[in-house]
Amino acid sequence: MDIGGKIKSIRLRRGLTQEELALRAELTKGYISQLENDLASPSIATLIDILNVLGVTPQAFFAEEKEEQKVFGKSDFFVSPNGGGEATWLIPNSQKNEMEPILLTLPAGSESDVRMPFEGEEFGYVLEGKITLICDDKSYTAKRGEAFYIDGAYEHKIVNDFQRDAKIIWVTTPSNF
Repeated sequence: MDIGGKIKSIRLRRGLTQEELALRAELTKGYISQLENDLASPSIATLIDILNVLGVTPQAFFAEEKEEQKVFGKSDFFVSPNGGGEATWLIPNSQKNEMEPILLTLPAGSESDVRMPFEGEEFGYVLEGKITLICDDKSYTAKRGEAFYIDGAYEHKIVNDFQRDAKIIWVTTPSNF
């Protein structure tokens, strides 16, 4: 583990200079520089003092950082039925996130499952075709290139009562599909 590099990284994220860190930890700026350049190794007590100044626990400092996946492809997707169509879950395990995006494919003449009221919001963008959004007993039409936004407090569903298949990017926050 690159202790010096990790100290420097945290110090910079906290917006501290070497001198500020040294003063708060009762060390010299030169010693902080040596630590950050791996020219010196701190005692456990000194490292604990530095970590306290930086607001980091020893457990967090020594924990191996697991890089979170940023890009997802077809091998990551999961497909499930949704009404007469299918939902492609674009982000695996997205229920742990604040928003949950799916690609909803509705063949002509089909409709999505009914979405029961919840505390949150939904956004949709019609990629292909045309759909009717039924929300609070009212109908709204959206075609390719148009978007919709729904307060989750209303029961709603998407209907494709047109001649072509429809594809919609549908995002819920918080996740609850």
